[in-house]
Amino acid sequence: MSDSVAEAIRTRFRALLSTTRFTQFASVGFVGAAVDMIVLAVLVDVFDVWYLTSKVLSWELAIIVIFAVNERWTFADYGSMTPRALGKRFLRSNAVRFAGFLVTLSVLAVLVDGFGIWYLAANVVGIGIGFFVNYTCESLYTWKVHRD
Repeated sequence: MSDSVAEAIRTRFRALLSTTRFTQFASVGFVGAAVDMIVLAVLVDVFDVWYLTSKVLSWELAIIVIFAVNERWTFADYGSMTPRALGKRFLRSNAVRFAGFLVTLSVLAVLVDGFGIWYLAANVVGIGIGFFVNYTCESLYTWKVHRD
């Protein structure tokens, strides 16, 4: 491996190890998870919407909340605040989080349909697994923290 590639990997890895940023991201994720869980439960239990359809809706609402808080707190020092730059980050964030969403949705479906686990418990497991995908991708792709 060339020195420049190795240095690029080390730079990105060090950027991910920021305790402050990780803690902020996890705190925001907790808020997003709460939004996701509440909306999911209301859609399924009150409005009788299928749990996977409900998950898609609860996920997007949670993503909007998470993006807004991350934008103003966790990653406030990264990126321009112009409407165009903000819009691009929002679209990138949705695209990046889609990978985490697919992980979460897959875990949810497998645990509920394959193992008969209650949908809200399965959702917590899926969110937990998807969190690490989201943290890595959001940090390096959406807000590009390694360029600091």
